[in-house]
Amino acid sequence: MLDEPEAALSPLRQLSLLARINELVHQGSQFIISTHSPILMAYPHAKIIELTEEGMDDVKLEESQHYRIMKQFFEDKDRLLHHLFE
Repeated sequence: MLDEPEAALSPLRQLSLLARINELVHQGSQFIISTHSPILMAYPHAKIIELTEEGMDDVKLEESQHYRIMKQFFEDKDRLLHHLFE
């Protein structure tokens, strides 16, 4: 079980963590990870459960709130920042 392992990791180190997780999975390990990182959620065949006020939902990476926010930021950061700072 890992609780927000990305908290102190750069995006490059998160990718390194994914590689290590993959090595351990191929050795028979299983993981439960609490994360806000779309990078970690992108692990192939990961089951993503999003917690909301309404309950828990299985979602695809692209449907997760964390992914959508990051996508909005990267696609049009100026617009997002404008609305944030109004």
